[in-house]
Amino acid sequence: MQGYHINETPGFGWPLETRAWINPSPNAPTLSMARCYAGTVMLEGTTLSEGRGTTRPLEGFGAPDIEGAKILKEMERLAPEWLKGCKLRPFYFEPTFYKHKEKTCSGIQIHVDHEGYSPKEFKPYRVQALAFKAIRNLYPNYDLWRDFPYEYEFKRLAIDVITGCETLRNWVDDPASKISDLEAFLARDEKKWADETRKYYIYE
Repeated sequence: MQGYHINETPGFGWPLETRAWINPSPNAPTLSMARCYAGTVMLEGTTLSEGRGTTRPLEGFGAPDIEGAKILKEMERLAPEWLKGCKLRPFYFEPTFYKHKEKTCSGIQIHVDHEGYSPKEFKPYRVQALAFKAIRNLYPNYDLWRDFPYEYEFKRLAIDVITGCETLRNWVDDPASKISDLEAFLARDEKKWADETRKYYIYE
């Protein structure tokens, strides 16, 4: 592909001057959503709204019974190194359908459409995982995980299906778990993936 330079501005792999965004799904309306999705897809396995029923789905999260500003402060306390490459801000929204329909939700929006966005530094999975951990710390008894059939799976929780195992959920729910525990788990798999796929890379 001509003009595909994943780590160069302004498009970071998306030549803004020549390529319009075409929705691959009704809930994939923006390029920002695509950049966030590797993390925000996990919201499908939670009781939190992922913004379906708004104009910016899957770019953040919220619920009527949490406070985005407090969650962001806790995320920054826990692991500021996981929040690089993007901007996070507390915000309010009201879904017109789906989770928390017609209720005012407080939460956090992830911004990846600004000059400071860095695809090398932005880690959407870690950002969303950290949000879950912050919520669990602030609201220990919060009903976070959805218990419903997901993708034809009836025995496992949706979050475990989405993430492929129970590790993320157990890390969030364990009050003794540390940031370094999940980092070690993720880094090991990421290194293995990078080693196995490097020979297939066309673009850098």
